[in-house]
Amino acid sequence: MANQLKARMTVDKEYSIAQVDPRIYGSFIEHLGRAVYGGIYESTHPSADELGFRQDVIELVKELQVPVVRYPGGNMVSCYNWEDGVGPRENRPRRLDLAWRSMESNEVGTNEFMTWAKKANAEVMMAVNLGTRGIDAARNLLEYCNHPEGSYWSDLRIQHGYKDPHKIKMWCLGNEMDGPWQIGHKTAEEYGRLAVETAKAMRIVDPGIELIACGSSNSKMPTFPQWEATTLEHTYDAVDYISLHQYYDNYEDNSANFLAKSLDMDNFIHTIVSTCDYIKSKNRSKKKINLCFDEWNVWYHSKEQDKQWIRREPWQTAPPILEDHYNHEDALLVGCILITLLKHADRVKVACIAQLVNVIAPIMTENNGRAWKQTIFYPYLHTSIYGRGIVLKPIVSSPKYDSIDYTDVPYLETAVVWNEDTDELTIFAVNRHLQEKLPLECDLRHFTGYRLVEHIVMQNDDLKAANTADVENVKPVSYTNSQFRDGVLVTELAHQSWNVIRLAGCNGR
Repeated sequence: MANQLKARMTVDKEYSIAQVDPRIYGSFIEHLGRAVYGGIYESTHPSADELGFRQDVIELVKELQVPVVRYPGGNMVSCYNWEDGVGPRENRPRRLDLAWRSMESNEVGTNEFMTWAKKANAEVMMAVNLGTRGIDAARNLLEYCNHPEGSYWSDLRIQHGYKDPHKIKMWCLGNEMDGPWQIGHKTAEEYGRLAVETAKAMRIVDPGIELIACGSSNSKMPTFPQWEATTLEHTYDAVDYISLHQYYDNYEDNSANFLAKSLDMDNFIHTIVSTCDYIKSKNRSKKKINLCFDEWNVWYHSKEQDKQWIRREPWQTAPPILEDHYNHEDALLVGCILITLLKHADRVKVACIAQLVNVIAPIMTENNGRAWKQTIFYPYLHTSIYGRGIVLKPIVSSPKYDSIDYTDVPYLETAVVWNEDTDELTIFAVNRHLQEKLPLECDLRHFTGYRLVEHIVMQNDDLKAANTADVENVKPVSYTNSQFRDGVLVTELAHQSWNVIRLAGCNGR
């Protein structure tokens, strides 16, 4: 069987998809579990700075080069009063968070998070509450954050010690409003009307903002994709993006099927793009709506435990919930998802791995202890660093397989990014085969003068291998066994592996 396996690809710099918007490497911090308290913020931690932020966590976030972080939710935002989290901390109320049946201390709020984001070199994508609140709270929060001075809310911000406006560019109009679990759940008609009126008011306050309408919470929702069509009927001219959310699991414990689930994401994106373009045509509009995939990840390891915890121990502050401990196959699927996002760079302009610290996250921490990297940290790191530039459209020939839910699944999942500014070419590749290595031949003759820099490989014979604070069982290694001669790259992709092949021209690193 090994002799039958071989993949080929041809890469031409003239065949491009789009320039990567760096914001596709965004992430998400919600007031949920230990994402904030015990995650980014822990005033008693040895590394805590003068504001209580964990500097060990900030350094890991900076290593990932996260460009934008969505905040403060998530389900939590649909019953959140933003005013509770500003002003003197000693005056802030403790509130019941109905989304996660937890206690919210409001010790960290809007201004503190903006300060943290600056320390982490990230912008903020702010979400407004369209569940229990609406137009007034949204426009007041925007005025508080972005208006320079001379109005009630902007002057209140200055009084709170923040003279300069935060200048938040991206704003989410609610969260998962199609979901019956959402506090303030609405029909598409109800949401569309509220969203367009909220957008109207917010644009009067600050015409320069970008607005994101809520799309479907996942591709299995019974209202998908009619939700998008109805919502956009109301909001098409008022918003810039529509959101997508999707999480994947391996409850069936079938690795071949699990690693094929990025094909579902590909189909999800195609369907939403088609829906957006249908409304564009229906409206005879020249405007193009792009996609904001502002929640995605693998999520299932912690769900049963969380059901018991939330039922048994409600109203705790920062309980350890949604703490998936990721293994090697999770990292492979995350790599496939990142490749899928790159292949749709012409329409997916923003994306957020959910979440960033502790809660279904690449970074984990111990309370008053260590911070460490989960397996999924590495494909996220590699794409964020090396996946900036122009996404090219290679011609790929790969052997395929069928799984429980998918047919014609290519063993080779790949994306190619050319950074003309740095004179670098990067091939991201996953070999989905669980037993066999995959020989790969790449025709790169249009990149005359380039040289092979390195071939990064993350592979483990045990798909269930995971990292801990003590042992890093799954981590990348750099090899030099690939050959690049006369414009042809010849290499092998190890079975069940994540690969980053870097090449550079005369001016590249």
